[in-house]
Amino acid sequence: MKTHRLVMPEDLNQYGHLFGGRLLSWVDEACWIAASLDYPDQRFVTIGMNKVEFHHGVNEGVILEINCQKKHQGNTSVSYKVVVNRADKPDCDAIFSTCITFVNVDKNGEKSPIS
Repeated sequence: MKTHRLVMPEDLNQYGHLFGGRLLSWVDEACWIAASLDYPDQRFVTIGMNKVEFHHGVNEGVILEINCQKKHQGNTSVSYKVVVNRADKPDCDAIFSTCITFVNVDKNGEKSPIS
């Protein structure tokens, strides 16, 4: 799944670059949407991200392209690889990449098999 975000003034840190926490939130949301579209009747919660490393700063006005691809499905969990690039330069080095894992839970918050 691919989605886009526009970096607005309220997304910037004290130095005028995209705040890392904002990007992590967008990435988590995009991958959760991808998982929910792939498995519409499941209740996914984020259980982890692997390496969190920002490769390039991002300025106001940049349109980001967030690409999420399913990497692995287990009995109760699913993982997605996510890569973030500038939309106007998709072939340049990634701004950010990681793998996010979600677990399916029941109404009590207990792990539940993916059906």
